[in-house]
Amino acid sequence: MTPYLLECGVGVDAMIGGDPLVNWASFGQARSELGANFVRILGYFREDGVKSVSQIEDAMRGQSAAAMVIPAHTLKGEARQFGADVLADMAEEIETIARLCVERHDTPTNALEQVVKLRPLFESTLEMLEREANPLVARRPAFGRRSLAD
Repeated sequence: MTPYLLECGVGVDAMIGGDPLVNWASFGQARSELGANFVRILGYFREDGVKSVSQIEDAMRGQSAAAMVIPAHTLKGEARQFGADVLADMAEEIETIARLCVERHDTPTNALEQVVKLRPLFESTLEMLEREANPLVARRPAFGRRSLAD
C-alpha cells in the first residue's frame, strides 16, 4: 500500500472519506459481463491508467489544462467500469477543473491537490482490483510455508 494512503489511515478494506475504494457490486458485474476477457481488460486498465496518470502529472507540471482533459476523462470512464468509484470521482474532478480552465484560458492550479493524490490512489485501487481478480497471486509467496502459529 502506498505511503500517502497509509498516512491517511487507509487499511485493508480501503476507505477514503467513508467511501470504499472499490464498489464490489460494480466490479462483480463487470467481471460477469466481461467473462473470460475480464483479466485481459483489467490489464488494459493498468496500462491506460499508468499512461493517463503520467499525462495528467505532466500536464500539471506544464500548467496545461487542455492536456489534462482527455487523460482525466479516459481514467474516469475506465475506473468507473471496474467499480473504482473514488478514483473515477477524482479523475472527474480533475477533468472538470481542467475543462473550466480551458474555457477561462487559465492554468490548472486548482487541480494540484487532486493531481498529487491521484497516483497513490490509482496504485492502491489497482492493487485491490488485481488482488480480487486473481487472489492466488496474493497467496503464492506463502505456498508451502508453515505458519509460525503452527
